[in-house]
Amino acid sequence: MERIPGFLASAYNKAAKMAIGSYYSQVADEVVSELKSGIVLDLGTGPGYLPIEIVKRALGIRVIGVDLTPKLIGIAQQNSVKAGVAEKVYFEVMNAVELRFEDNYYDMVLSTGMLHAFRKLDKASKLMRECYRVLKPGGQAWIYDPAKVCSGIDTKLWKASLTYWERLLFKIFGYYEILNPPHHYDQREFAQIIASTGFNVYSVEEQEGEIRVKLRKA
Repeated sequence: MERIPGFLASAYNKAAKMAIGSYYSQVADEVVSELKSGIVLDLGTGPGYLPIEIVKRALGIRVIGVDLTPKLIGIAQQNSVKAGVAEKVYFEVMNAVELRFEDNYYDMVLSTGMLHAFRKLDKASKLMRECYRVLKPGGQAWIYDPAKVCSGIDTKLWKASLTYWERLLFKIFGYYEILNPPHHYDQREFAQIIASTGFNVYSVEEQEGEIRVKLRKA
């Protein structure tokens, strides 16, 4: 499944909110240490916490977040208003492998924990080619997958925050994931994916189980 089902959007938002301090804030710090101004694209943005944390830290950055789940995009828009940054972020329902953006538009493209949803290597390669296409020359794409988003979440506290129906639906979805597990790409497969793109300047690192791929468009 290449998207979070709409019926799990609220439960997913509750979990993602718990990861702001332990994950999204840290990634946002990394982004603004590299990029002081420009336009950033966040793929699989979910409830939008990463774009929100980025624009809080840098006045010169605007972020566009895209996701396939309409309910999550709605939540992201609400979250940006609550955070007082709605004028600096924009969220839209969009397929990351068929981006409706012109070539050479973005200064940076981000993806945290989305690539594993594409179980076939050719689909992952198509995503990476889209990243290359929409990046400006000299722009960077950062792909973190599997991402450590859940590492800082208090599972007991999260489960306690769920309604009865959210717990039931999440349990049912869990069975689907067991039968159709996502594919976590290893460094060898990342090398194959990158070889299908125009990227020729990149690094692939593994940190405590999280693979971080950073690519630059020459």
